Amino acid sequence: MTNDLKALIGLINNRLTEHSYGEQPNELYEPIRYIMSLGGKRLRPVLVLLAYKLFKDDHETILDQALAVEVFHNFTLMHDDIMDDAPLRRGKQTVHEKWDSSTAILSGDVMLVRAYDLLLDAPGDLRVIIKAFNECAAGVCEGQQFDMNFETMSSVTEEDYINMIRLKTAVLLGFSLQFGAMLAGASEASTKALYKFGVDIGIGFQLKDDLLDVYADQEKFGKQVGGDIISNKKTFLLLKALELANKEQKTQLTQWIDKKEFDSAEKVEAVTAIYDQIGIKELTLGKMNEYFNKGFESLDKIEVAEERKTGLKSFAQYLIERDK
Repeated sequence: MTNDLKALIGLINNRLTEHSYGEQPNELYEPIRYIMSLGGKRLRPVLVLLAYKLFKDDHETILDQALAVEVFHNFTLMHDDIMDDAPLRRGKQTVHEKWDSSTAILSGDVMLVRAYDLLLDAPGDLRVIIKAFNECAAGVCEGQQFDMNFETMSSVTEEDYINMIRLKTAVLLGFSLQFGAMLAGASEASTKALYKFGVDIGIGFQLKDDLLDVYADQEKFGKQVGGDIISNKKTFLLLKALELANKEQKTQLTQWIDKKEFDSAEKVEAVTAIYDQIGIKELTLGKMNEYFNKGFESLDKIEVAEERKTGLKSFAQYLIERDK
């Protein structure tokens, strides 16, 4: 990660530390302060600032608007963790584990309200901004529902899966870039190109996340490695393995998927071995790079000086190379 990107993340983290979500009752606001203090990559607010910086140099003036996207993102994580019954978030207890599900639901609701508060002083047409934000938020919810639907579906296509991650993950990255361009008063053509850039690198980002869930170093990753395998999550890796497996491999995969009682470590090792036999890691990397390359094509279409694009290109390269 470049020093410029680290500086933007530092700016965001400092502002988050200063920001107050509310005081009393403490039981409502402490879980918000907790999840926002856990760190994370701050991808989305960084993208807001980087998009703005393509056109203007006073990015410090839109920090609160960039925070709105991060608060909204963490609101979705808090609720997603409840639905997934996830024990860890960024290597720490999830909110519903540290407190309880009711607290996590209610605190998450307040986070959504506070995200809207942070949009109120945005430069530009607030009606247009809120409309775009709402379309993005609805898309994220649609993606989460598709993801939950997949749990009980016997067959999910690659196309279905790509559409789900586009909604659940990628549209928020696309909106972050679109939002930064809107705040800078960029042209409609540039705003649309940045949105498409964000969606494509967002799909690539999620494919890398799926890959890391199986192949990452546990200490670096911050989440349970192999969690998707344990829960039979229909990721690109599993779908591709079921599609390409020979008869024996498919039988073994199906047996592991159907087992109600199993040793988690044994299941992760066995399924990963099948992935290795088929070459799933390489196939996933290829699909991931396909979407990142599409994103770079959109970025090339934006008519600003090439040196202004350096930050976004470096950021996308960081997403490609990350190991956590």
